[in-house]
Amino acid sequence: MRALYSLLFCAVLLACGDKKKDDSKLYLPASNGNLNTISIVADNILWEDSVGENIRNIFASPLNGLPTDEPMFNMKQIPPQVFDGFAARSRIVLKIEKGSEEPSTKILNDVLARPQTVAVVTGKTNEEIIIQLKENKEKIIDAFNKEEVREKLRRINKSLLADEEMEKKLGITIDIPTAYKIGKAEDDFFWIRKSLTNTKTMDLMLYEIPISTISKGDSTIVDIVKMRDEITKTKIPGEDGIYMAVVDDYAPSMFETIIDNKPAYEVRGIWVMKGFTMGGPFITYAIEDKINNRYLIADGYVYAPSLEKRDYIFELESMIKSIKIK
Repeated sequence: MRALYSLLFCAVLLACGDKKKDDSKLYLPASNGNLNTISIVADNILWEDSVGENIRNIFASPLNGLPTDEPMFNMKQIPPQVFDGFAARSRIVLKIEKGSEEPSTKILNDVLARPQTVAVVTGKTNEEIIIQLKENKEKIIDAFNKEEVREKLRRINKSLLADEEMEKKLGITIDIPTAYKIGKAEDDFFWIRKSLTNTKTMDLMLYEIPISTISKGDSTIVDIVKMRDEITKTKIPGEDGIYMAVVDDYAPSMFETIIDNKPAYEVRGIWVMKGFTMGGPFITYAIEDKINNRYLIADGYVYAPSLEKRDYIFELESMIKSIKIK
C-alpha cells in the first residue's frame, strides 16, 4: 500500500512539472460583484480628498442618453488594508497608489480572480494621480465596459433564444436570452421584445439598409436619426397615427466604435411617442458591412417609467455587441 501511495505522489509531481507557469491562472478564484460596479481601492484620506472627488466625477458621471441622471458606474471604496479575500475578487477594480512611483496607469487582467480587470493608477502626489485619471479615463472606462459586456454575455449564454431563422435571413449571429420573444418578423426586419411588467418593455429592432443611406461626415447623425424615425413610423406604428420618433430638443450623442472588427456608429438618445405620453432611452448601432453593401442596424430601446434604465440599456448594448456578421 505504501508503494502505491509513493507511485501516486510521483505521478502528481510529474503532472505538475509538465504544467506551464501560466497555468497558475487556472487556480484563480472566480470573480464577483454586481454588474457595472467598480471597487475603488484607495486610502480613506485620498477618497475623501480631491482624488476621490475626481474619481466620482469621472466614473459616476451621468450616462449619456438616459432621461434622468444615472451614474455610468456604481462604486464602492475599499481601504487597501482590507482589500483581501472576497473583496479582492471584484471583477472590475480601480486601485490608487500614492508613493514614490513615477506617475503611470496600467490595465491588468486576472490579477487576483478570473475574469478580472484592474486599473492601477500611481503618482507621487494627488495632482499627479488626478492628471493620470483625466488623461486615461477613456482607456479605463473602455476596459471596464468590455469586461462587464463579457460578463453580461456569459450570463446571457446560459439560455439563448432559438432565433436561427432570423439569423439566417440577416446573415448574422447574435446572443439573445430566452426572456425575449420575436414579436415581428417581416422580410429583413425583426422586432424582439421582453416584458418587464404588463406595461413595461425592452425592445430590439434588427434590420439592414443600403450602405448609401448613411453618409460620412457632419450629416451622419442626421441620416441615422432620419432612418430610425422612418423605420419606427412604418414598421411599429401605433393606433390613430401614433408613432415613435427621436426627441427633437434632446440632441442624441454619437460615437464611433468597432463591432465584429467592423466600423460602427453608436447613437444614444431619447424617443417619444408622437401623439401619446410615452418615452424612454434608445441605443442604435449602425454596423458597416462593406462586403454586403449594407449597414446592419441594431436598435434597442426601453419603456420603463418610474424605473432606473441604465442596466436595461446595458443589456441591450451587450446583446448588440455579440453580433457576428457571416
